[in-house]
Amino acid sequence: METAAFLNNSGIALTEANRPYEAIPLFRKALGMEPENPLLWLNLGIAQQHTGNYEEAIDCFHRALNIDDCLGEAWLSMGLIHYEMEEFELCEDCYRSALAQNENDPKAWNNLGVLFFTKGDFEEARKCFEEAVSLVPHYHDALINLRDSCRELGDYRAAAEFERALSELSCGDK
Repeated sequence: METAAFLNNSGIALTEANRPYEAIPLFRKALGMEPENPLLWLNLGIAQQHTGNYEEAIDCFHRALNIDDCLGEAWLSMGLIHYEMEEFELCEDCYRSALAQNENDPKAWNNLGVLFFTKGDFEEARKCFEEAVSLVPHYHDALINLRDSCRELGDYRAAAEFERALSELSCGDK
């Protein structure tokens, strides 16, 4: 017997396998069983986001947040959509909302830093990346972004230190 949990897990696997069009009906069927499950709405939104249907995805994220307003991943996903659409003010609002839910979310700090970097505010970007790395010292993407921010700011000594940290991480992977 198919349960909402089984359908959700199957949908997640399909979305992760870059098969969101196959995942969407599974999430919808699961929502028929559990319409107040915020994670089902979140996962449906992520699948919609993968198809490029941003309007539908944002609607799903809002529905998830209406059920559980502490769902930081929904804010992060909406922020990414707004970033991709170059709606930077809305993007920043979403990332700050995610941080209001969990100020110790390294992904939210990194994403906010990427936004500032894109806007050319390298000092604010650096602060965000430093916060992400302080929370997860081996956060590869944040270390790369921190190195690049330091380079943009002309702090080549710090950039070299982060380059060294990245090299140590790469050596550890082998």
